[in-house]
Amino acid sequence: MLFAVGATVATAGGADSAPASSRTPGLYSADAGFARDMAVHHQQAVEMSFIVRDRTKDEPVRTLAYDIANTQANQRGMLLGWLDMWGLPKVVADEPPMSWMEADGSAHGMEGHSMGGTVTKPGALMPGMATKEELAQLGSAEGRDAEVLYLRLMTDHHKGGVAMAQGCATQCGNPTERALAQGMVEAQQAELQLLADMLKQRGAEPPATG
Repeated sequence: MLFAVGATVATAGGADSAPASSRTPGLYSADAGFARDMAVHHQQAVEMSFIVRDRTKDEPVRTLAYDIANTQANQRGMLLGWLDMWGLPKVVADEPPMSWMEADGSAHGMEGHSMGGTVTKPGALMPGMATKEELAQLGSAEGRDAEVLYLRLMTDHHKGGVAMAQGCATQCGNPTERALAQGMVEAQQAELQLLADMLKQRGAEPPATG
């Protein structure tokens, strides 16, 4: 699916004569906002996956972490590539995180508010994201403790990511970006079940927010 999406990226953002769905998105559009926010969201998943890879020798966890890091790094590259192609900045100073979803009441930019069943924790940037303290805790944990913490943090992270991607699948105007978002929803929902199974195998409970 990633290769198929990548192959069709060049069709996005056409000339004035192109259909509205393929025209260059505006600065504060859902298309641009999703690309910016999900790029940041994905970057943390990549970071957590690289951390746990060095904190455990458990092959199933290391394999999962590699798969998540590889997939989300590739998708992040697509999102940032679209912003470049559209001539839009990767950071907008006056744009609160998730503000592109607020038009339909799907998200709230303030800490403590929920989105799709996930919560933006105090100290976190977006729903599902870990705090600096949690990342530090993951970096100092070892063995089973690191595995369980990673699986719990990634469970929350995926739930936030699914809600964001569902927002784009509904609101984004660019059909290629909507297709990528829908693919994220389906893939991360499947991984949520895997994460739950791996926590159970380690005698651990899912995160309290799950």
